[in-house]
Amino acid sequence: MSGDRLAIEVSNLTKRYGEVTAVRELTFTVEPGLITGFLGPNGAGKTTTMRMLTGLVTPTAGTATIGGRPYHRLPRPSDAVGAVFDASAVYPGHTARDHLRVYAAMGGYPDRRVSDLLNLLGLAEAADRRTRGFSTGMRQRLNLATALLGDPRVLLLDEPSNGLDPEGVLWLRGFLRRLADEGRTILISSHVLSEIQQLVDNVVVIRRGQLVAAGPWSQLAGPPAVLVRSPDADRLAAALAADPSAGAVARVEAAGAGRLRVCGLDAPDIADLAAAHRLRVYELVAETPSLEQLFLDLTTDKAAARCIA
Repeated sequence: MSGDRLAIEVSNLTKRYGEVTAVRELTFTVEPGLITGFLGPNGAGKTTTMRMLTGLVTPTAGTATIGGRPYHRLPRPSDAVGAVFDASAVYPGHTARDHLRVYAAMGGYPDRRVSDLLNLLGLAEAADRRTRGFSTGMRQRLNLATALLGDPRVLLLDEPSNGLDPEGVLWLRGFLRRLADEGRTILISSHVLSEIQQLVDNVVVIRRGQLVAAGPWSQLAGPPAVLVRSPDADRLAAALAADPSAGAVARVEAAGAGRLRVCGLDAPDIADLAAAHRLRVYELVAETPSLEQLFLDLTTDKAAARCIA
């Protein structure tokens, strides 16, 4: 299975616990060769969905498949899927090497795979230390090593950067990008949106167990706006609205005293129009929406102003 490109496909997935619906008719696809961020507020249903993907939770309705098969029907599941859900799931009396050897034996993998992963994950120097003394970041690396024992084509990672220092976060970003470039399918749940923005290709955003958006995050966020600082802001707004070419595409919003947010035009077009009307402009700054703002727009009732395609 090492050469396979396995997509994750979730279709009308639903999970109810009595009268509580944790996941409701959820549908999305995670493509191979990409890193997809799985985002939502606490209690949105992310962990329940990931556990349904690995057979730890049984769906009430719908399907969750990997390479077209439910997890329990994969020939050797740990060869296909590696999952990290809990950074504390390590026996404190074991060394890192002991921990990996136990899981290697369970999966039928040779001891040399353990040594390879200790080196690959930067744990070689700590291999024979008891894990009770490990930092959260070191536990994250150890759990990632465990997930990679079968050299899986799919990775499901819950908060993988939690506890990592800045150097560790940078390392993780490069490491996961290399895995994706090999054609692996990577789904990451995280609350560290500033980090996710630098890491992911696509996002899947859910709220109250339902899908609210899916796709490349930059496209979901819409086009950039231009922030304009001008002592003639009111007159510039009126000129933009009245101009036959600009008024058809531009949307202008007040952004504070002497400031405008203009959507639909780029900075040179705004500058040219201001110059044509002899209006003063002191500053033009492109404002690219952040993933954090997109997340808040999609998952809260009060959305901040931004450009929407």
